[in-house]
Amino acid sequence: MSVISPQLTIVLAVAVPLIGAVLIWMSHGRPNQREAVSLMTAGILFAFVASLLPGVLDGDRPAAVLWEILPGLPLAFRVEPLGLLFALVASFLWIVTTVYSIGYMRGHREANQTRFYICFAIALSSTMGIAFAGNMFTLFVFYEVLTLSTYPLVTHAGTREAKRGGRVYLGVLLGTSIGFLLLAVVWTWSLTGTLDFREGGILRDAASPPIIGALFALYVFGIGKAAIMPFHRWLPAAMVAPTPVSALLHAVAVVKAGVFTVLKVSIYIFGIDLLAEIPVTEWLAYVAGATILIASLVALAQDNLKLRLAYSTVSQLSYVILGALLANPLGVVGGAMHIVMHAFGKITLFFCAGAIIVATHKTRVSEMHGLGRTMPLTMTAFFIGSLSVIGLPPMGGLWSKWYLALGTLDAGQIGLLAVLMLSSLLNLAYLLPITILAFFGTPDKDLPDGGIREAPPACVAALLLTALGCLVLFVYPEPLYQLTGLIIPNQD
Repeated sequence: MSVISPQLTIVLAVAVPLIGAVLIWMSHGRPNQREAVSLMTAGILFAFVASLLPGVLDGDRPAAVLWEILPGLPLAFRVEPLGLLFALVASFLWIVTTVYSIGYMRGHREANQTRFYICFAIALSSTMGIAFAGNMFTLFVFYEVLTLSTYPLVTHAGTREAKRGGRVYLGVLLGTSIGFLLLAVVWTWSLTGTLDFREGGILRDAASPPIIGALFALYVFGIGKAAIMPFHRWLPAAMVAPTPVSALLHAVAVVKAGVFTVLKVSIYIFGIDLLAEIPVTEWLAYVAGATILIASLVALAQDNLKLRLAYSTVSQLSYVILGALLANPLGVVGGAMHIVMHAFGKITLFFCAGAIIVATHKTRVSEMHGLGRTMPLTMTAFFIGSLSVIGLPPMGGLWSKWYLALGTLDAGQIGLLAVLMLSSLLNLAYLLPITILAFFGTPDKDLPDGGIREAPPACVAALLLTALGCLVLFVYPEPLYQLTGLIIPNQD
């Protein structure tokens, strides 16, 4: 890998999933070959992304320009710590999700599996484009490609319900990005003459505080993938998709692309010093806080397991947004760390939900009675993922919430600290009862007496691996903190 320049590595990181998509298409009718290609592509992508880590830790910021669309407006890439963090998480979890998908799609006898793997690969290519975007124009292009490439995944089942969910998915995401985000991008260009991501931002002294505030609000609400209320409906609507797609939406690509973009815009378009000075930042922080609490309360009322997890994701995403809106280094570190911690915790929970569907065809929390005796590995992993999302030791989710809490204190926002604490209690209320029902509830009559009935081995292996990741992130968070600490230099 060392013989390849960092510039070429960046381009290959975007291109490899596309090449994989072509090879998957050529493997149609040969499932073993198709799945082998998917796994190899995911592994190669992660290797390319990981090879960039030593240089970035040493201070390198490799860049590559594909072509200049207009004078001063190139389609360009630049690797910095936040983007590399997102790319590492997405590329690694693509490997795990591919393993899981093999077990799930075969075990559930899903149709159109080749199309599924093709769209998955295209989505990961666009995710790499978002992670390594060198300017807001490049990010916007790949942001839209991600929306379009995941639409067929949401509507995969082809049912009326799936098509209705797909319409909501596409309507909200395209509506916010074209109605708000594109306007914000054009407005930024008119004010500054550039869309480049720069340390400290590009908007200082570009306009009056009210104009800057209005522009920032357009960005926050225009990034619909971040699912801040009231632009969150697409996420629960997309739960009609197969569980591996839910994992993609919640942990690998889509929602993480949203909150990543909010962080990126906050740091490199506006700059946290400027955000700390404008009044709109504070009221947007309260909007994020309201999303955290309201979505948690809605999750508490859901009996459908995937819907409960979906509203949990809506809540957890606003933790990252809140980290950006605290406009201090501790908040940024906490928000960036939460992208990783939530990814491992929530993908574990969705993997478990899918495993339950494959093994028992149960979809409701009220049907979980005694399930832990039949599926002990799955429900143990669910317990581990729950602890991480709640933010309890010994799981990695503790650290991101720790830094977010420190960020609220540094910003003097005691009310937002209370939101974080109350939200964690609500996380406890809607997640832990599922495990309690599973291990201590009276088994339903349709469950087998004794014996184990787990999902296919590929599904179980994947969910155990991500559950282990939750524990590793608690015990060994230093590499993650080292990378997030570089996002805003000289934060000490």
